[in-house]
Amino acid sequence: MIKPKEFKVTAIEDFQCLVDKKDFRIAQALVESIIRNIKTRRKHIHVLSVKCLEENSTFDITLEKQHFSDTLKDNLKYFEENEMFEDCTKISNAIKYLSKL
Repeated sequence: MIKPKEFKVTAIEDFQCLVDKKDFRIAQALVESIIRNIKTRRKHIHVLSVKCLEENSTFDITLEKQHFSDTLKDNLKYFEENEMFEDCTKISNAIKYLSKL
């Protein structure tokens, strides 16, 4: 099993700032995790971890399989904005694959 992307932050509020600013690294982590696990039989997957140094704790973020397609669709625009067209093709193919399930 491939370990999900880990984000190290001083306080959990710092991660929330990354989310609010739509940090592209979060979109990448989500998309990579979904594509790696597209054929999983699990109901949900571990997509990323947030290590909070101030609290000395780690928060694991999971995603239910039923939300894979919508999450890919939501994040496709960030890959288009960053002109990552090969990844856009992979995302589109994954969305098509999921629509056939």
